[in-house]
Amino acid sequence: MTTLFVNACAREESRTLSLCRAYLEGNPAVEEVRLFERNLVPFDWKMVEERMALIEKADWGDSMFDLAKQFAAADEIVIGAPYWDLSFPAVLKIYIEHVTVNGIVFHYTEEGRPEGLCKAKRLVYITTSGGPCSFANYGFEYLQGIAHMFGIPETHFISAELLDVIGQDVDAIMNDAFTRVRDLKETLPTL
Repeated sequence: MTTLFVNACAREESRTLSLCRAYLEGNPAVEEVRLFERNLVPFDWKMVEERMALIEKADWGDSMFDLAKQFAAADEIVIGAPYWDLSFPAVLKIYIEHVTVNGIVFHYTEEGRPEGLCKAKRLVYITTSGGPCSFANYGFEYLQGIAHMFGIPETHFISAELLDVIGQDVDAIMNDAFTRVRDLKETLPTL
């Protein structure tokens, strides 16, 4: 079983990253993509044209498809990203643009509907925030939609919030989040 860890944490000391590491602990088959080290750029029109030409020929050998092939082949996807601006860092959206390849992670049916091609049975999204995030977490809602489009049947969400609010017991909040991470690991079936 391969777990793909999409690391959208900017700092090694990130609280989000510490929760992710707790979730991944003991898993010997983790492939990590560190997004802030990848220097991915948003698609411009030239890149879109190049990609479309290769997709039309089903020529998957170009390195521009490596991330999509890695994503499609994983048995489990874990995404760790801090809560920024009601969702997540832009580098994660750029990564998703690079992964969303017709013919690798999804295809269109004869009726024109997207149908997922990913092997993963679940996507786990882990985040932390300085303030409240439960009232408007468009990052998780977006990733649920992406998982559905890619054919990933389960999504799970763990967050620790209010971590920068004066008067909050940050240790208690993080301990609760670590407990929820452990509980999730224990309840999920082995893939």
